[in-house]
Amino acid sequence: MNYFELFGITPGFTIDAAALKKKFYELSRAYHPDFYGGGTAMEQEEALEKSATVNEAYKTLQNQDLIIKYILGLKGLIQEEEKYNLPPDFLMEVMDLNEQVMELDKTDTAAVATLLTAAKNLQNEIHEAVAPTLAHYSHDTATEKELLQIKDYYYKKKYLDRIISGLQ
Repeated sequence: MNYFELFGITPGFTIDAAALKKKFYELSRAYHPDFYGGGTAMEQEEALEKSATVNEAYKTLQNQDLIIKYILGLKGLIQEEEKYNLPPDFLMEVMDLNEQVMELDKTDTAAVATLLTAAKNLQNEIHEAVAPTLAHYSHDTATEKELLQIKDYYYKKKYLDRIISGLQ
């Protein structure tokens, strides 16, 4: 059973946070290990496993980056520790930003703000290319081409997130 099935929601990149939270509390109560204290060792172990799965699913389904990684994993399009090859032009842009960050005087707030804006603008630009697919994703009809574009976005965003977090 995947996380979407566990929570009874349609697979997608955007999830209703209130409905997710409500279902999380419902599942947490149903599978909380304390309710199985009088059960057999097997029932207690099963409750502990289900509770851990509910917690991990909730953590994943609250974060769009983790949702992207999870859905791509369900579709067999992403592997743990995968060495993904990004386009050279993007890597050059990121390398340029990284060089500017390394040369940056962190006390120069104007320069920090300028670089932060540049990184966020690039992030917004790559997001625009996949925004319609993310918003209108259908687990049954999404094409491999669309999913590979989302995979490309996912890896590009990871690079930019590191730069942005280093500037904040």
